[in-house]
Amino acid sequence: MAERILVTSALPYANGAVHLGHAVEYIQTDIYVRFLRSCGQDVVYFCADDTHGTPIEINAAKQGIPPEQFVARFHDEHQRDFRDFDIRFDYFHSTNSPENRHYAELIYGRLKDAGDIDRRDIEQTYCEKDKRFLPDRFIRGTCPNCRSTDQYGDACEKCGKTYNPTDLIDPKCALCGTPPVRRNSVHLFFKLSRHADFLQEVLKRPGFIHPGLAAQLQGFFEKGLADWDISRDGPYFGFAIPGETDKFFYVWLDAPIGYIATTEKWAKESGRAPDALAYWGKDAPTRIIHFIGKDIVYFHALFWPAVLNVAGFHIPNEIKVHGHLTVNGEKMSKSRGTMVAARDYLDLLDPSYLRYFYAANLGAGVEDLDLNLKDFRLRVNGELVNNVGNLANRALSLLAGPLEKKLAPGRAEGAGRKLVEDALARVPEVREAFEKLEYRNAIRIITEIASTANAFLQTAAPWALVKKDAEAARADLSDAADVAYLLGALLAPVTPRVSEKLFAQLGAEPLTFQALATAKYPLLDRTRPLGTPEPLLPRLEEERVNAIIKVPAGTPAAEPAKAGGKDKKTEKKPVEVKTPEAAPTPQASPGAGPAEGAPAADIEYADFAKVVLKAGRIVAAEKVMGADKLLKLDVDLGEGTPRTIVSGIAEAYAPEAVAGRRVVVVANLKPRKLKGIESRGMLLTAGSGGKDLSLLDPGDVPPGADVK
Repeated sequence: MAERILVTSALPYANGAVHLGHAVEYIQTDIYVRFLRSCGQDVVYFCADDTHGTPIEINAAKQGIPPEQFVARFHDEHQRDFRDFDIRFDYFHSTNSPENRHYAELIYGRLKDAGDIDRRDIEQTYCEKDKRFLPDRFIRGTCPNCRSTDQYGDACEKCGKTYNPTDLIDPKCALCGTPPVRRNSVHLFFKLSRHADFLQEVLKRPGFIHPGLAAQLQGFFEKGLADWDISRDGPYFGFAIPGETDKFFYVWLDAPIGYIATTEKWAKESGRAPDALAYWGKDAPTRIIHFIGKDIVYFHALFWPAVLNVAGFHIPNEIKVHGHLTVNGEKMSKSRGTMVAARDYLDLLDPSYLRYFYAANLGAGVEDLDLNLKDFRLRVNGELVNNVGNLANRALSLLAGPLEKKLAPGRAEGAGRKLVEDALARVPEVREAFEKLEYRNAIRIITEIASTANAFLQTAAPWALVKKDAEAARADLSDAADVAYLLGALLAPVTPRVSEKLFAQLGAEPLTFQALATAKYPLLDRTRPLGTPEPLLPRLEEERVNAIIKVPAGTPAAEPAKAGGKDKKTEKKPVEVKTPEAAPTPQASPGAGPAEGAPAADIEYADFAKVVLKAGRIVAAEKVMGADKLLKLDVDLGEGTPRTIVSGIAEAYAPEAVAGRRVVVVANLKPRKLKGIESRGMLLTAGSGGKDLSLLDPGDVPPGADVK
């Protein structure tokens, strides 16, 4: 039987809204699943709400509603947010379900029969007023290490020290504020310590988990694996443990079982499998892949495989781990408004922008991802809108207008055919990058393909040929449309709605990675008419992007961080634009101004009138070898052939962040060599220099337009 792939994302807790930090994982997973489907793989993608535990039970009580009603509200809200972010599950279920109860009891019974459940008397914190045992997070007190007040019972948010609740100074119940007492209770433990050898072998399996994380997990073995407390005392929202009185399965036992329960529900409703065991049976021909955040590695890499193995289920083949999201270089914070709810983003911006930005920054490692709002706006505008979108719009607008929506037949030879074939030759690179979760490499190659096609159009200048040689213009534009079609296929896992628009405008069927494996020039059916072109996405505007940060009333708002750096509260300086005479190196962007406090010398209008400012568009960019501050740019000034300009903006902008950007160029500077490269112009920027530079944008005007 052919291999089937089952992919999961970690279960969101049904105690609050999905935010942009959560979205990293679901977008990362959805891209991977869409890619696998595009390759023709048999893949299913499951998730569910994690619905049990003390926090949900208590918060439901505060609102005066049953826990079932409380979690149902978030179940609907979560599904709506995921759907609007173009995240497509085959099934999204709930851990508070009959399927989950069935498998939780089945697995527990097998653990018990195997002799892996132990009963132990433990001491716990108890609130006599609320008549309940208190989880660590429901105890507050003074940190025994740094003496910070109002800290949780397990760790201090100020100094980061971990401790036992009994170590807290002046502990109090977080619910009522009274000092808790200590009481004993019998709890059930899974004997994880018995499975150290098995887990060591699992961690050595190729591809199971990132090698760096496998090395980190060795610390648990060195200390000795601790047996796992799988029970909680009532009152508790969860499943009662069979054969016990007032004992419930701890949420971390039944939560991962939700993966199996969701498979069961999907199998019964879709009819595509008899039950969950078709995927989760010990010998099922399934590749199970979990996507998780780095904070829950222990549960998924140690506890979960051991439980599954003892119970006779299929253990995961791969665990893909990502880092956390920061915003403007800092940890997300409710007080600063950077804990952005998914719905707050969706009310303002298209999901394609964020999906693209996340993909452009995600690799296979566990490093954190920073949502710097300036980088977000500039990169999306430069790459997705101005590069990919511009290519499609330039090619299709002319084809659909004066050339009557007709494509030219494929050519036997020539630059246009070579353009398409060279682009096709890079498809295996993109495919490999997606397979390895190196999305940023995939995006880099995709943007390079688009930049090359834009440069081809700039050189061919078909808009100048339309009236003189319509068929030559049609041929060039048709080859550019072929590349746009290819880009639509390569970006479909990342920005599906953008690709759908592009396929419709091309009048073509969706193109898949499976089809690309044998595709040849020309890609498009050149006998079919085009659809109606329109811009794929509008440019991101700074004001609209910044509006997703909603700082609570009474909290001082911090300025957005500069590109590539941390958020700094600095006084804004007046914008200063230098003339060529004042600039020390005409090839570079303007640098520092006159000495602080020194007045700028007055000039005559005649001097200023000598400067010719033109609107341009960066077609391609690359670093200059041996020069950390310089980028080599190909800039379209509407002259037929792009100009080469060497610009000192490399500390503020990565090459991939400027491709496709509109810029203002001093166009009449004498050429000058810098690092052996002849530079023919200068870009205008604002800022004090270094990382603090912003390219001036002339607005939506064509390359070559005068700037006055």
